[in-house]
Parts: sequence; structure tokens; C-alpha cells
Amino acid sequence: MLFNDITIIDENFQVSEHMYVGIDEDKITYISKEAPERSFGRVYDGKGKLLMSAFVNTHAHSPMTLMRGYGENLALQEWLNNKIFPFEAKLTGEAVYWGTLLAMAESIRFGIVSTTDMYYFSEDMIRAIDESGAKNNIARSITCFDDSDLWSLESAKEMKSIYENYHNGAGGRIKVDMSIHAEYTSTPKIVRQMAEYTASIGANMHVHLSETQKEHEECKARHGGMTPAAYFDSLGLFDTRTTAAHCVWLEDGDYRILKEKGVTVASNPVSNMKLASGVCNVPRLLREGIHVSLGTDSVASNNSLNFIEEMKYFATAAKERLKDPTAVTPVQALQAATVAGARAQGRDNCGLLKEGNQADLTVLDISGPHMHPVHDLLNNIVYSASGSDVILTMSDGKILYENGSFFTIDIEKTIYEADRMTREILRTL
Repeated sequence: MLFNDITIIDENFQVSEHMYVGIDEDKITYISKEAPERSFGRVYDGKGKLLMSAFVNTHAHSPMTLMRGYGENLALQEWLNNKIFPFEAKLTGEAVYWGTLLAMAESIRFGIVSTTDMYYFSEDMIRAIDESGAKNNIARSITCFDDSDLWSLESAKEMKSIYENYHNGAGGRIKVDMSIHAEYTSTPKIVRQMAEYTASIGANMHVHLSETQKEHEECKARHGGMTPAAYFDSLGLFDTRTTAAHCVWLEDGDYRILKEKGVTVASNPVSNMKLASGVCNVPRLLREGIHVSLGTDSVASNNSLNFIEEMKYFATAAKERLKDPTAVTPVQALQAATVAGARAQGRDNCGLLKEGNQADLTVLDISGPHMHPVHDLLNNIVYSASGSDVILTMSDGKILYENGSFFTIDIEKTIYEADRMTREILRTL
């Protein structure tokens, strides 16, 4: 496939116009201002369009699409205990399958080609993700509230099984990560065992960290003044590639730990503000040299997977927190939404529009009135664009979505079944 005479965001996050980008199978193999001499098959007219690397969502709970709008206007702990946990207790593998497929459809509609997920009923999730053609770093999160050994837990057995059977599956689209849900849902024994196992197999770790002030302060009270970051570090959890979601309530020493351990912070601005959890200090993270990526959290706490909207909040929330309009630039927002996420997932050949990289791409229609005039196109993308401007999403050179059509998902059946599963669960509550 050849994108013909199209505007691009290149690997240096610079805008280039009137470009030609060629795709061979699953790779980007040609980028130039000159038309190629050979054929790439289908020619895509790039007039009025922007081609860029597809988005990477580094913190999600995809099956929770079934809970969109279910628990509203509640603080996090009340939301979890009174609405979410009772609903989740009724979930089945079939419900998780359809909820995940609905999330994959919404993701590719908004240009997200890869997601870092934390949930359960993992095999049902993997089946949906595989069918969708999207990519996913999936983790069966571990919780434990007693003195159990890790390997006595059914969740740990499921975690180990999916790693052994599905890691690097579907041509590398599926990666299996490990996950401790959070400090307040686990024990030191379980965390230490998880840390040792994760390091021994070389897997990634995914964890919630300092999402709320209550979580942060109660951890310090339980563990001799140690913050969640210091607590996890003391148990070796960060001795492997780690994505730490939220990090809203970090203290000075936490920044040093995250930097030294190479942890990626997945910032989730919409969810954090909607639940009134706070605003992550993204500018300080970036200033300290800590990797920062972008996540949506679940649709139950965000209500959408609109990643362009998420980028705008990522940039503007930090400005408001610091009362500094220069706090986060459009380039930093775009980097967080693409290459930073790909690297957090361990997908080093993704996240940039670059020759030799995987063809994970999205096309935006930039011809609409809300995208003009153009003083700086990157500003327009982060602050003016809409998720509805996404008109094509490609994963490994395969078009998953284009101009309202889904090519791997029966969207009408998926919506119907997700609605049916939700109604069945609500009838039992």
C-alpha cells in the first residue's frame, strides 16, 4: 500500500507535507518526498489527510466497557466497593469476551492499535483481541488479602498458564505481562514472590501506584512510612520493565526510585480528574527523565477511549496543576501517546513512523473547519482535533478500520451482545 501525497508526523515529531509512505506486508519500507519507482499496490489519496503512528494505550481494563456510565459521581473507593466490585462478581467469560471486543472496536475507531491491559478471564480477552487484529500487553492481575502463597492462588495459576501459552502469540501481537493490582490489594509476601517470578522469566510488570491520597497515605501508615513506590521497590517489584499507572501522589524520593528503575508512568488524566483523584505531575516526571506514557484507564471511569481527547487533557491538566501554560508541549503529548507507550510495552519497533518499523498507523482527516487555519499542525492535532477525525487504523500493515467500516469485527453483533451481557448481569444485582 502506498500513501500518496500525504502529510505526516515523522520519527522526529516534525510535520512533513506531500510525502509518500510505502507499506510492504507488515513494515514501513518507504518514506520520501519523491514518488517511488515501484508499485506498492493500493494507492491511498493523502490530500487533506495526516498519517502518523497509531496510538498506544498503556493502562486499561478493557472488559469494563460493560460498566460504561454505571457508577457515576462517586469517589474511587465508593465507586469500586458499591458499584464496580458487585458488578464484576457477576462477570462470565462470555461477558468479558464481548466487553473486550467492544473495547477493541472503540480503540481502533479512535486510532489505538495497542493496549496494556489488566484484568481476568484472560483467555476470553485474548480470543477477542486476536480476532480484532489489535495488539495487547495483557496481564492477569493478582490480588491477595491473606497469608496465602502465590502459587496457591487460582489467579496465579491462570497468570502462569497464559504466559506459557500465549506470550508473543498471534505473530507477536499478544504479549503477556505480570501484574500486582496495587499495594492495598496485596501482601508483602505475594509482592515479593511476584517480583521474583517476573524477573526470572523476564516479563513486564503492570501495577497501580499512588492513584489516590488515601491509598498513598494508608500505605505509609502500614509500612513504616514507605510510600507505595518505596514499598514496591523494597520488595524488588521494579527489577523488571514496569508500567506504573497513575502516580498522582508521588513524593520527592519516589521520583528518584522511578528514574533509577526505569519505570514508565502511565498517566490517566481523564479518569483521575473524573474520580477527583488528582492530577499527575507530568512536567516534573519529564524533567526528572522518567518515561511518561498515556492511558485511558477503564471506560467505567473514563467513559470513552477517545485518545485524542486524552492527549488534550494530558497537556492541559498539567498546565492547570502548575499554573504554567508551558508545562507540557504538544510534542510531549504526542510522544506519550505513541512511542513512549510502545517502548513501555517492549515493542521497540513500533510507535514511530519510521522505515523498518511495524506499520501501526492511523490517518486523520485534517480538512475540517476545526483544523483551520494552521499556524502549527501539532498544536491543532492536540488541541483542536477530535477522535472522529480518525478515518483509518492499521496494525502490522493490515487495515482494521476505515471510514466507518470495521474489517475484523462484526460491530453490530458486538454492540448487541455487549448490551445483552450487561442486561443479564444487571438483572442479577
